[in-house]
Amino acid sequence: MSRRTKRSDKTQDPMQLRRIEPRTETRNPQSNLPVALTMAERDLLNHLRMTALRCRSAARADLFEACALLSTDRNRARNAHADALMRCIGSALNTRPIFFRPGEAEISFDERWLVSLARAHATKDEASFTFLMASRVDKWAIRNLGFLIRRITDTFSLD
Repeated sequence: MSRRTKRSDKTQDPMQLRRIEPRTETRNPQSNLPVALTMAERDLLNHLRMTALRCRSAARADLFEACALLSTDRNRARNAHADALMRCIGSALNTRPIFFRPGEAEISFDERWLVSLARAHATKDEASFTFLMASRVDKWAIRNLGFLIRRITDTFSLD
């Protein structure tokens, strides 16, 4: 038998090696790891989840316009900032963030990222806040998205 026609038992058909399965998991596999959240962080997360549900069908907003329209009234500020954040976060991240329903024990990668930002701001860890923002947010959106996250965090006592 010549070399060309001889086939080793160890080699397989390349089409059998490349089995492509449909992608069903959109979350980061590490997001299923347990995360210890304080009650205040859990309240913040549930507030953002409720806002995300409410804003799902709302029109997406431009980040600059949303920041300009925000109320300075403290009573309305929490909801106004959260609404603006949820309506603009997709354009700032260049991807659609994943938010679970309020009260859900599991935390998505996007939710974990937001809670980490809130924790960094609450503990005055500016280096971590800057790193977390720069790691995912486009440069043009860092200032305004940071403003929204800081204002939301200030309405919750995460100390």
